Amino acid sequence: MQVIKRLPIHLSNQIAAGEVVQRPASVVKELLENSIDAGSTEIVVSIKDGGRTLISISDNGTGMNEQDALVCFERYATSKLSSIDDLFQLRTMGFRGEALASIAAVSQVDLKTRIQGAATGIHVRFEGGNLISQEELICAKGTLMEVKNLFFNIPARRNFLKSDSIEFNHIEDAFLCVALAHPEVSLVLHNNNQPVYNLDASNFKRRISEILGKGGADKIFPISSDTDIVSIHGFLGKPETAKKTRGNQFFFANRRFFKNSYLNHAVQRAFENLIPDKTHPVYFIFFDIKPEKMDVNIHPTKTEIKFEEERSIYSLLLSTIRQSLGKYNLMPSLDFELETAFDLPSSFRQHPVQEPTILVDPSFNPFNSEKKSREKTFSPAIKKEGFGSGVPNTSDWKEFYQVTEEPVTSNPIPELNTHVATEFIGSGKYLLAKISSGLLLIDTKRALERILYDESIEAFVKHPLNSQMLLFPIEKSLEKHELRLIQPHTALLEQFGFKFEIQDTLLTISGAPEILHDEGILTCFEAFMNRLEMEDQQQQDLAHILLADMAKTSAKYYQIGNKSEMQQLVDQLFRCSDHHLSPSHEKIISIVRNEDLTQFLK
Repeated sequence: MQVIKRLPIHLSNQIAAGEVVQRPASVVKELLENSIDAGSTEIVVSIKDGGRTLISISDNGTGMNEQDALVCFERYATSKLSSIDDLFQLRTMGFRGEALASIAAVSQVDLKTRIQGAATGIHVRFEGGNLISQEELICAKGTLMEVKNLFFNIPARRNFLKSDSIEFNHIEDAFLCVALAHPEVSLVLHNNNQPVYNLDASNFKRRISEILGKGGADKIFPISSDTDIVSIHGFLGKPETAKKTRGNQFFFANRRFFKNSYLNHAVQRAFENLIPDKTHPVYFIFFDIKPEKMDVNIHPTKTEIKFEEERSIYSLLLSTIRQSLGKYNLMPSLDFELETAFDLPSSFRQHPVQEPTILVDPSFNPFNSEKKSREKTFSPAIKKEGFGSGVPNTSDWKEFYQVTEEPVTSNPIPELNTHVATEFIGSGKYLLAKISSGLLLIDTKRALERILYDESIEAFVKHPLNSQMLLFPIEKSLEKHELRLIQPHTALLEQFGFKFEIQDTLLTISGAPEILHDEGILTCFEAFMNRLEMEDQQQQDLAHILLADMAKTSAKYYQIGNKSEMQQLVDQLFRCSDHHLSPSHEKIISIVRNEDLTQFLK
């Protein structure tokens, strides 16, 4: 009995589609690259329902004749390769001939195309990889490709797609990769019949400025370097534009977008001590390199590239960025002349310099200056005035090392049973209590995070959270994708106490939830936007996420003052339904057992 069988064409195409067509954005990327390779100068992209219902891309490129329009949907059909040598001299985007076959295998495709000089064009329709119809028609020169009902024949795959907004964010990323690499091409993007981008043909700097939004040209600075190994040019965001997410980070090799953590590290290293920790610089960097010095075929989506001289490119990139940072005065500098002089206020310069006088109290004796009231609190070991005089008393020194602060009594902790903590003392980040089995530690920040979260949830269920108006409103310039992320959730943010308005791309926050410290308002708002950008959440989930972020941000600015505040924190914590974990799932309470302490002290 034969065990190994040749896969049917339609099944092998669906398997190939799993590698090439991961989501609607993959379709947009492949079709845009085909339009670019066809010499198009004008491209229009229309999206409906996050790409599920429709992905339409029209261009004014060379178009195809009837024969090519049919063959292009066959696997490994390509105009880019004719010999093995061509594989190492690639300057085009697509080349393997898998994209259209993979797309047609998992969707319903309409292709309308006409070449220059032909009286009519050709219209072909594919469904699930099968040719449904072909006919002549009157159409404009170029190509119109409509991909409908993506993954209609693979329901399980379709169910794994995220929300329309998340899928469109990925589509936008794919669109921007092509738009940045080809500023000479006019590109338009519509989402559900609404314009998103209308980019005229321009130069690289203007294209970046259009994408960054208002004042984009003032936020960037150029880099440039030419060597025998590689030519590097592009623009980077000034240090103040660094973000907490990795948005707006683009590498291109011979105009092909790629990702590379190693080279990203070079950029990050160049900005050391210029941007805050855990933030990421903005960059748009092009590498021009001989095609035979790199391999673009190591990943199905061609977003990873292997360079022959990667170490050298790393060093050149690092030095190029640092040189440009210095050239445009973006690096911190030392003024050695200023270091040796005093910059006096003008009012002081009008007075002659006087030698300072030093007054000495000859009767001062530091050993007799302690007040009687303070002596009562000192150990006898301290009150012995002459060190070494008299006979040492062991009990005096034992008393010296005792904690004299009055203990704070807390509520019993039910789950500890006989190991009940009855006293707490403050110790910086923690509250500590001695229990029979060892030491009980409470993380104060996480405890407050839990308390604030539980209180906010309880209040939010009944009514919107209280808001405090800001004396000085907070302003932040938003990018286009950030505006789209926020708009569906303005009502939710207002329920949480945020008062804001958006004019053009400027966000102005005039009010914020009462529990937020002033310094944490923008941090919390940005954290919420980051959540929207990275996660696909329902509205009720977002409410919990936002409350958790607010509680975490507020807890950062909390400081325990006196014993009563310590007592109140402990009491409130153990009234919470879950006092073991913070809303961010970090341990609040820990026990260090006696045997562990003994082992540590050995």
